[in-house]
Amino acid sequence: MKTPLHSDVLILGSGIAGLSLALNIVKNSSYTVNILTKNKIEETATRLAQGGFAGVLSDTDSFESHISDTLKAGVGLCDRAVVKTIVEQAPQCIAKLEKWGVKFEKNKNNEWDLGREGGHHERRVVHVKDYTGQAIEDTLVQAVRQEENITVHEFFTAIDLVPANGQIAGVYAYDEKNDRVENFSAKITVIATGGAGKVFRYTSNPDIATGDGIAMAYRAGAIIKNMEFTQFHPTIFYNTNIHTFLVSEALRGEGAILTNEEGQRFMQGIHGLMELAPRDIVSRAIDINLKKLGHVFVYLDISFKDPEFVKNRFPKIYSTLLAHGTDITKEPIPVIPAAHYTIGGISVDVQGVTNLKGLIAIGESACTGFHGSNRLASNSLLEGSVMAARSAEYILKELDMNSISPVTFPKWEPGDAVEPDEIIIISHNWSELRRLMWNYVGIVRSTKRLLRAKQRLDVLKKECNEYYFQYHVDRDIIELRNVVDVAMLIVESALARKESRGAHYSIDYPKTSDVARDTLVQKTLGVHFSEVVEQ
Repeated sequence: MKTPLHSDVLILGSGIAGLSLALNIVKNSSYTVNILTKNKIEETATRLAQGGFAGVLSDTDSFESHISDTLKAGVGLCDRAVVKTIVEQAPQCIAKLEKWGVKFEKNKNNEWDLGREGGHHERRVVHVKDYTGQAIEDTLVQAVRQEENITVHEFFTAIDLVPANGQIAGVYAYDEKNDRVENFSAKITVIATGGAGKVFRYTSNPDIATGDGIAMAYRAGAIIKNMEFTQFHPTIFYNTNIHTFLVSEALRGEGAILTNEEGQRFMQGIHGLMELAPRDIVSRAIDINLKKLGHVFVYLDISFKDPEFVKNRFPKIYSTLLAHGTDITKEPIPVIPAAHYTIGGISVDVQGVTNLKGLIAIGESACTGFHGSNRLASNSLLEGSVMAARSAEYILKELDMNSISPVTFPKWEPGDAVEPDEIIIISHNWSELRRLMWNYVGIVRSTKRLLRAKQRLDVLKKECNEYYFQYHVDRDIIELRNVVDVAMLIVESALARKESRGAHYSIDYPKTSDVARDTLVQKTLGVHFSEVVEQ
């Protein structure tokens, strides 16, 4: 007899990848799906996405152009076959989102109102004003709520994947509301937990982005790929009262320029696309400018454009910044770079299949080879949607063939766990980790800084494994353990890469190698490299 804690498919995460996957499964079968989410179902990185969804939808654009732009941004590390597959499936995924209820912008002639963002040579970004992610998330949530074969469990934090009989059988998860641990079993478990921006002090990510899925998969024996590549978004609103508000790249797509506090437009001469250069180049240029002049922030200026156009095109950005004292139609916006997107992740194929039987990974927590060493703007919603569709096909085939057997696993045993007597230490370790990652493993790196970060992370990891888990489990302890593991994966991968490529820049190895290789980390094998990636 099935219980609410058992399902055919267990999905961890409720962003575009997880929710789209759930819908693709139940709309094509009678299988059951459980969705676990750490907060309310709507609390995701998807919801914060402003720019849009990249796809070839105009006669002046082409798949080959989108592929080319993606490969250039990825600096030789993209898997071309994966890029081709995902790019060519963009139009049908956009059509599916429209069918489910997302109302992308169109002009008075009922043609797509396509935006342009950094690294794109064409306008190919469909959007809903400047709150595309929110529109997609709300639509998917509403659709999921209407499906009786999908059960959503809010405020559940997965602790660990549970292996049984040679496969992943589900997870232990902490029920925050009832302060207890539950067993969630499934024939197939899917990690769609998003990225790990909270590893860094400054980030555009929501509080939930603690790399949980990546850390759990690593501990279970999954191969983790290219974790040294964290994309830093160039333009986060600098304000003491609001720390994570992203100012969309779409502003630069509509002509906004970057200047320093002295009024100099510094992207000229750095890249042919100037403000629309790939994000790693713009972020590094801002970082160098700030350090060179000793300033705290730079300016993003769109105030010279027609005020009504700005208000209509960017209503959320306009209203949010106005509420915090900046009128973008009259004055430039103070901005700084911040950790934005985890490019690496759990190594998967183009259907989301990992090296562990019964475990799938999609979205930002996975690494397909699509983004290479630097993600092209608005390719993330695209990848999440396409991979959800492709993974659903694989999962349905596996379930239909009964190739994965239902198994049970031992209940969680708390042992002699007690309430922590020094909760403040957990908070201090959180703060210390995020600061050291920002200071030593940020936009510009050196071997000396990376080694210093690793030395302190070794201590934090030992404390998490030997000290904190003597205590009664809670979300803070679970997340701290995960961010320490993810931080270590980032540092070890960065130390192994003896070059600068894409989002990883080392002052000790400033040149890009002629040979492009993936960095792979596995618990039993340590850090190693793949064969040459063919372009």
